[in-house]
Amino acid sequence: MRKKERAALVIELLKKEYPDADCTLDDKETEPWKLLVSVRLAAQCTDERVNVIVKDLYKEYPDVEALADASPEEIEKIVKPCGLGRSKARDISACMRILRDQYDCKVPDDFDALLSLPGVGRKSANLIMGDVFGKPAIVTDTHCIRLCNRIGLVDNIKDPKKVEMALWKIIPPEEGNDFCHRLVLHGRAVCTARTTPYCDRCCLADVCKSAGKVNKTRKTKKASKEKQS
Repeated sequence: MRKKERAALVIELLKKEYPDADCTLDDKETEPWKLLVSVRLAAQCTDERVNVIVKDLYKEYPDVEALADASPEEIEKIVKPCGLGRSKARDISACMRILRDQYDCKVPDDFDALLSLPGVGRKSANLIMGDVFGKPAIVTDTHCIRLCNRIGLVDNIKDPKKVEMALWKIIPPEEGNDFCHRLVLHGRAVCTARTTPYCDRCCLADVCKSAGKVNKTRKTKKASKEKQS
């Protein structure tokens, strides 16, 4: 099966399984600048924890100007539970100052402009482009990279930018953003990283390149345990 054909099937199957997939970080529609903050805080931290921590941050600093006026040290005191507090606070402070001074406190809708902001990489920029501005985007987070390799949409590619470029060739532009959100949900619930994937209840089992190998390994382990007992 060609990758483009496999991708089309995967997209349709994930749509049926996760029809309402969306970003699990809060506030993206109402106040886009908050998504910039949350995405930076989410590095090596769960979305759930970020959604809790930012409530205290926004209570203290309710808009771009207020957060831009805060020192990195003041921001760090609040965001420290997210990990890497010093570097995250420094990036958030610098980013908000640029939004205030150069963009009238608004988030730019240009990909290159987003990339120029402190702490914003391709993954974050794509998330902003897709979720805030509704433009074509492919967010290559750890779930996307892991699942696309397992499914067979890319071949042993771990570099996020290379995975993104490979997916642009086989994923319709209008499907990219939601497709990546669905991969996150599927990666958390079924095609997990820290356990053996649950291929026996996977909606992609019939089109996944790795499903047969995983099931074979599972059966071998089961047979070995039964023999030992």
